[in-house]
This record gives sequence, structure tokens and C-alpha cells, in this order.
Amino acid sequence: MDNMNFDTLKLENQLCFPLYAASREVIKVYKPFLDGLDLTYTQYIAMILLWEHNTLTVKEMGDHLFLDSGTLTPLLKKLEAKGLITRTRSTKDERNLNVSITDLGAALREKAVHIPCEVGRLNPLSLEETVSLYRLLYKLLGIEGMADPDWAFLN
Repeated sequence: MDNMNFDTLKLENQLCFPLYAASREVIKVYKPFLDGLDLTYTQYIAMILLWEHNTLTVKEMGDHLFLDSGTLTPLLKKLEAKGLITRTRSTKDERNLNVSITDLGAALREKAVHIPCEVGRLNPLSLEETVSLYRLLYKLLGIEGMADPDWAFLN
């Protein structure tokens, strides 16, 4: 017991901590922009996904966003209450719940289009560091081979 090395339990030695703290800080940067849209960060990423796909099942959304149905269901209920999405049972398989963007939800995209640019301007990393971090984070998530996005707006 006396020979145990507790250095592994120091906060500075935890990979999870800077990931957690950085995630919280990034979300704080988004908050003023999202407040103007009346969206939380999680609602925002759900809307981004629907702006891209128009309709997805709850399971597909959970897979894309790394969220379980216990987190996703109340989030989707709130978006539906705001009139941004609809949730309907699949006619092919009633076990599946389809989530579709409404006209109001699609119109919100126009108000959100500036957010990546605004947030990108606040990023303290160089473009090369940003690309490297992006690749490493996706690798950590087990998703390798992601195409690099067009980050021309960061220049």
C-alpha cells in the first residue's frame, strides 16, 4: 500500500479533464449566438443535423450526435414545441420515430448561417492546429477518414 503511486489520480494527468473543460468552454462561446435563436447547444447540433438531412429517425440522430434516447427525447420534444420539427411514427416500421424539420425550422437555418464564422473568429488555434485537433478528436471517437471540412471562413 505504501508503494502505490497516486500520480495517476492527479487532475493534470487526466486526458478526460482537458477534453471536458475545453468542451464546456467551446459551448460557452456558442451561447450568446444561440441565445438569439432560442436554442441550447445540443438543440443547435440537432438542428444542424436536420438541416443537412431533413428527416432522420431518433436512432439515426442519436448515432450521429452520440446521444442516447433518454437525452434526445426531451430535446426533440422541446424543438417540436417550438415548431421547429415534427416527430411521426414510421409507416414502414412503427418502432421507428421519424424526426423532420418544419418550414419554421428550415427558416431558422438562415439566421444560424453566420454562427460557424463568428465562433471560428474566436478560435485561438491556427488553421493547422484546428485541422489537427479535428482529426484527433474524430479518431478518439473511432471515426477515422472523415473528410476535412471547408474551413475557409477561419482565414
